[in-house]
Amino acid sequence: MAWIRTVPDEQWAEDADLAGLHPAVVDPEHGRVDHIMAAHSLNPRGLAAHQALYTSAMAGTKTFRKVDRELVALVVSLQNDCHY
Repeated sequence: MAWIRTVPDEQWAEDADLAGLHPAVVDPEHGRVDHIMAAHSLNPRGLAAHQALYTSAMAGTKTFRKVDRELVALVVSLQNDCHY
């Protein structure tokens, strides 16, 4: 895995843009921002766009429920050997 410079979790509060995004992207189970989201921490606008895309993609619709989307995401993650 490539390592990308990121803003450490404990410094997000010092940046107004990141502080506002932190509650939406922090992993409540582990109390930290997952690497996939932290990779955007140097570009808060990119982080906000990523979060908005994810939220939109995972929102349920009349034809494809949220639980169905979550199941697809789980199967894809398992197939890709991804822990997210």
